[in-house]
Amino acid sequence: MKQLITRVDDGLHARLKARAAGTNRSVNDLVVEALVAVLDGGENRRAVRERARAAGLLVVPEVTGPVDTRDEVIAATRDSGDAISSALDEERSAR
Repeated sequence: MKQLITRVDDGLHARLKARAAGTNRSVNDLVVEALVAVLDGGENRRAVRERARAAGLLVVPEVTGPVDTRDEVIAATRDSGDAISSALDEERSAR
């Protein structure tokens, strides 16, 4: 097993200690879990949805009718030009 030494500001260290204490874990365990999550691509979609649900922030739109497939949407917008792309470019350049 290798040892990793890093510098963190006092505020981040305090937050890590508080989180570790609040979950009855070591700071090392918490940091290792965070590093693994970052290297593995972060939280998966299900975990994010569960966190949002637990916080009362999950929004699930109601489907009121049939939904077009991807191919149907592509076919419906084929040959409609670049009006949307042009409008987005114009809006972004104004910022």
